[in-house]
Amino acid sequence: MLYIRHMIRTQVYLPKNLYIEVELLAKQEKKARARVIRELLEQSIAQKNRRNNAGEALLELARLGKRLNLKGPKDLSVNHDKYYEEI
Repeated sequence: MLYIRHMIRTQVYLPKNLYIEVELLAKQEKKARARVIRELLEQSIAQKNRRNNAGEALLELARLGKRLNLKGPKDLSVNHDKYYEEI
């Protein structure tokens, strides 16, 4: 990751317990605290963006149905109006 030319300096106040968690992660991964915070923010934002995507939500529902071995009617694509009225 190349940040040096495109970074904006900012200051954030962290609760003590969160600061300690970041400090421990930085030591475990042998990285600077700032880098750990940037990486965590990037991961969190990417995860939230994935959740906000309607296509991803539908795919997740399909995966859940497959995991639970759920089956739907075989003629759903033809008779979808009939099934919708039953709801």
